[in-house]
Amino acid sequence: MGADRAASPRREPQRARYLRRARLADSLEAIVWLTVALVLALFLADSGLVEFKTVPGTYTAVGIIAGLVGTDLMLIQLLLAARVPIIDRAFGHDHALLVHQRMGKPVFYLISAHVVLLWIGYAQTTRLNVFAEIWHMFTTLPDMKIAYLGYGLLAGVVITSLVIVRRKLSYEAWHVAHFLAYAAVLAALPHQFSTGQLFADGTWARYYWLVLYFGVAAALLVYRFIIPVLRTLRHDLRVSNIVAEAPGVYSIEMTGRYLADLRARGGQFFIWRFWSRGLWWHAHPFSLSAAPGVLRLKVTVRELGSGTAELGALPIGTRVSIEGPYGLFTDRARTTRRAVAVAAGIGITPIISLLEQGDFAPGEMTVIVRAPDEKGLYLYQELHKLCIKKSAVLYVLLGRRTKKGQDSWLPTREASHGMSLSTIVPDVRDADVFVCGPRGWTDLVVEDAKQAGVPKFRIHYERFSW
Repeated sequence: MGADRAASPRREPQRARYLRRARLADSLEAIVWLTVALVLALFLADSGLVEFKTVPGTYTAVGIIAGLVGTDLMLIQLLLAARVPIIDRAFGHDHALLVHQRMGKPVFYLISAHVVLLWIGYAQTTRLNVFAEIWHMFTTLPDMKIAYLGYGLLAGVVITSLVIVRRKLSYEAWHVAHFLAYAAVLAALPHQFSTGQLFADGTWARYYWLVLYFGVAAALLVYRFIIPVLRTLRHDLRVSNIVAEAPGVYSIEMTGRYLADLRARGGQFFIWRFWSRGLWWHAHPFSLSAAPGVLRLKVTVRELGSGTAELGALPIGTRVSIEGPYGLFTDRARTTRRAVAVAAGIGITPIISLLEQGDFAPGEMTVIVRAPDEKGLYLYQELHKLCIKKSAVLYVLLGRRTKKGQDSWLPTREASHGMSLSTIVPDVRDADVFVCGPRGWTDLVVEDAKQAGVPKFRIHYERFSW
């Protein structure tokens, strides 16, 4: 029967969807590397090799290359956070933002190398010491003052993104600081076109950078601002009901118009903004906790800070702004009929909506829920009834993890007995694995799935920490 199921026509569309997504992802990655190669080619075509004839020229040339590549990748980095649909379809919002975060330090290092190497190269050319050259560039070169400001803003973004600093900031403060990246790009733009001949009028390099800058700016404007505003006005979402699920946990139901046009799927998330006094400036990435309806959407939230503490008291009728839907955490991401869903705490919400809307035959879905105790089993009755209705297998693992090391996603007792994902679900390597929970915990489940032999492309995860 296993062979018949593997060859069944129901599996083919899933496999085909994955192959299309994989080809799209490969194409987008190739375009990124092509832009880097094009940047280098344009520099070399504009007599760039001549600079390497002298030592000062070599410092200057390498510095220019570092700046060009760094700027190119920084614009790609901004594009990854622009919520462009084609990027979300290829990689998923969570993975795109992960790559965006990982690019931060390399981009900053390249821009820093650009600054330092030009200081050294120019100092050797003018026969000044480096510090005198820094001041000379600052006071004499056009648009250099604002370029220095841009570098300072970029350094501020990198510093606030460090884990040790980010933990001390509220999400809202970090989010505002992160917008400095846009100011940094704008501040650096003038000196690129006014200093030197690299971007001289009529050159291919000038046209390339203008297209890249305006293209990224247009994507940010359209997908971060214009489309969310238009969708908010069209669908007119308003809070219709609030249900207390547990202490500090609330389900917020919203009604609106033409919600089917959003084409949302169970497991996806929106970024919500509730237009109530004191809350309108908080943007919340919440997953759907029920399959999206024609006139109704539902999220379940847990109080985790100042931004969510007052959501349980939202007035009925409160207007709601939306961005989305986002994410590949849906049944359409499956490449096999078998699926295993692993959730911790409030991470159960996308699992419920995925299970409710997904096309699962009896026995094809296994759900594993983790919580420190019964009080942490949010929406359990709803999940239990849904598993019975869908004939899904449900495991509940209660208990806290070891305080030291945190080297297992399982409770202390199960971990000490050598339990793992493969012992709970022996055929997990032949299934798609969906994981949702806190960042560190999710990473442990993903690693366990890999060790169990689950291919990387069959592991789908959403992490609800920032």
